[in-house]
Amino acid sequence: MDTQTVPSRLRVERVREALLNAGMQALLVPSADPHLSEYLPERWQSRQWVSGFTGSMGTLVVTLEKAVLFADSRYWVQAEVELADSGIELIKIGPGHADTLLTWLVAEVASGGIVSADGQVLGLAMAASLRTGLAAASIALHTDRDLMETVWTERPGLPLTPVYEHCAPYAPVTRAVKLSHLRAAMAQAGATHHFVSTVDDIAWVTNLRGSDVSYNPVFLAHFLLDEKGATLFILDGKVDAELRARLAADDVFLADYTKVGDALQQLSREAVLLLDPKRVTVGLRAHVPAHVRVLEALNPSTRIKSCKTVAEIAHVRATMIEDGAAMCEFYAWFESAAGRERITELTIDERLSAARAKRANFVGLSFPTIAAFNANGAMPHYRALPHAHAVIEGNGLLLIDSGGQYLGGTTDITRVWPIGEVTSAMKRDYTLVLKGMLALSRARFPRGTLSPMLDALARAPLWEHGLEFGHGTGHGVGYFLNVHEGPQSISKAVPEPQMAMEPGMITSIEPGVYRPGQWGIRIENLVANVAVDTPEGDAFAEMLGFETLTLCPIDTRCLDHTLLRADEIAWLNAYHEQVQQRLAPHVSPAGLSWLVARTVPIQLSADF
Repeated sequence: MDTQTVPSRLRVERVREALLNAGMQALLVPSADPHLSEYLPERWQSRQWVSGFTGSMGTLVVTLEKAVLFADSRYWVQAEVELADSGIELIKIGPGHADTLLTWLVAEVASGGIVSADGQVLGLAMAASLRTGLAAASIALHTDRDLMETVWTERPGLPLTPVYEHCAPYAPVTRAVKLSHLRAAMAQAGATHHFVSTVDDIAWVTNLRGSDVSYNPVFLAHFLLDEKGATLFILDGKVDAELRARLAADDVFLADYTKVGDALQQLSREAVLLLDPKRVTVGLRAHVPAHVRVLEALNPSTRIKSCKTVAEIAHVRATMIEDGAAMCEFYAWFESAAGRERITELTIDERLSAARAKRANFVGLSFPTIAAFNANGAMPHYRALPHAHAVIEGNGLLLIDSGGQYLGGTTDITRVWPIGEVTSAMKRDYTLVLKGMLALSRARFPRGTLSPMLDALARAPLWEHGLEFGHGTGHGVGYFLNVHEGPQSISKAVPEPQMAMEPGMITSIEPGVYRPGQWGIRIENLVANVAVDTPEGDAFAEMLGFETLTLCPIDTRCLDHTLLRADEIAWLNAYHEQVQQRLAPHVSPAGLSWLVARTVPIQLSADF
């Protein structure tokens, strides 16, 4: 291959030309849009366009001499493959090394140099940290230009798909009630205005949904709320006249998406503006006049929407039946076709997605399906592509991480299945991962416990055997919204007050083990925080536990029974009994046969 014709090499050179013309020394390209979204509309996939790296997170930096990509351990194997021949170096960010990017910039950019970043997609908190650190080394951070406009000449435009309303019964809380909750939070904080850019917060408070962002039913918009009304900044034509009238009835009025900066500039001297510095870009913040008092705090909607109502949890339980039934139908087909048909990782994605599409209230996938066989499973965010995927044949482990968006909730599940013969080492890893998942699933903890404090419970069974995984153990999940949401995070994140566990929160539990070049194992369920009784009652603390929501068998053929305790087997048997009871009435005869076979209880007398 003539490496000079590799697209990423040519695009890096175009970035360098732009830097020279602008008199700058480095360009920082984050994985972000003006709403700091996880999944990006094509227009803001600049990092992927330049580098060729397709992972959902990562930061590209191009200087006049070097090009580097910063990524955490979830993406190391994937990045090494995708960056091959690009001339772009992977810099691995290890746990507890959030300052790696800043340290590198200070070392590589000379004193007096300029680092450029598009302020419209650079988070306010990140910009402040970078600006302070760079200034200490006499390096300037400029955020007032988007160099990609000159580099990416064929850049896509903004998505124009229509917005629709999320209606009752699946939206049990009205828009008016949600607006009242936000105004109460504003008043408590002493604010007269509240500005929101995160698209899932906006979709939640307005009870609107869209398809501007892949996998998340959201739309591009900004939202400015005052004590009497609200303005939704959205592209013209995305809201029809009937929906516009219903919004106006709740004092929500529309304005041009591109005019949000003007609205911020026009805030009066009496205005007190509440905004979230971790969820607003520095470019938007720059429009706020100096005379406006700004209160920086977590978006109130982030906390409120994380605690699902009783009605929403009921819809999620029903959704899990639909999702579990779809998986039964798929796995019944898969096991009958294995060895008779040619099945690839792409086939799995297609067939599983088709099975979900047949279920009631299905809208779309909640993230790209991860179907990863053997070594591919060692990449936590692997995705099979037409030009690079595996055939499911021979022996090993097949990891499938998938999920759906339904009118009544969002799902996310990972299971691992044996293909042919599996080794004792595979069984050991699989069983230890399961033990970690069970340990956290069965936990009891005081209400208000900061979610990162629970992380070690899932890791302890793995740590005991010298094993570790690089990603978080659990993330919050939206209600027919983003599959990843906060504020809770069961991970090694530094605990913050807003991460307190409260009733109604839905979170994943997904420990794993990844052996590069060999296999990956992750077992994942979604759980809801529920109140639990204890022998002491609430004399010491109100206690919470987890209700497991996900309904799908956990394969028992990969278990090393010598590593399991009787109480762990009892939990697994009880879970499988519940899965069979709840799914059996909703599957075909073939799906039922598979379900019954995969939920056979493990007999203690025979196996211990």
